[in-house]
Amino acid sequence: MKKIPTVFVRDFGARPAHVVEEVNPECAWVLAGEGRATRKFDGTCVMLDEHGSWWARREVRADKPAPAGYVPVSTDPTTSRTVGWEPIEQSPFATFHAEAVRNCAADEGVTGTFELIGPKINGNPERRTAHLLVEHAQALNLDVPELTFEGIRKTVRALAEADGCEGIVWHHPDGRMAKIKARDFKAEAR
Repeated sequence: MKKIPTVFVRDFGARPAHVVEEVNPECAWVLAGEGRATRKFDGTCVMLDEHGSWWARREVRADKPAPAGYVPVSTDPTTSRTVGWEPIEQSPFATFHAEAVRNCAADEGVTGTFELIGPKINGNPERRTAHLLVEHAQALNLDVPELTFEGIRKTVRALAEADGCEGIVWHHPDGRMAKIKARDFKAEAR
């Protein structure tokens, strides 16, 4: 699980940080129309490995010790935070995850990453009445009619307003991914 780059360059000097109208060179393929756009769910990432063990995504700051059993995956050179996995049992989401497993009829042998969503996850932006697991590999395809800064901004904000959609993840045929979230865009003056 590598951290997915954001489609546009982020201005970390602004408060709150937001994206600017400059394409992240790693993600130029998105604006070239290469790849498939899917819904980005707003929850927390969990993984079922090939041994049947569940893991929770966890970021660890450089000045903090990693939790017991932590498996680091990558470190962000900008923030110095390490992204990795911790056993689900020690995650603050363990109870909600257990409920989600009971609520979802998992397909036998399906491993990979899932989004844990529900009433007690991130303030429930997905507006769910129960905790659920959404398989990332089965994310809903989206239509983004205009692949420009303004077109993507309009689409992602409309999706967020309609049903709490966090944003969009693009999947390139070669395995690369890129993302954008509604909150990545500077708030409009009212």
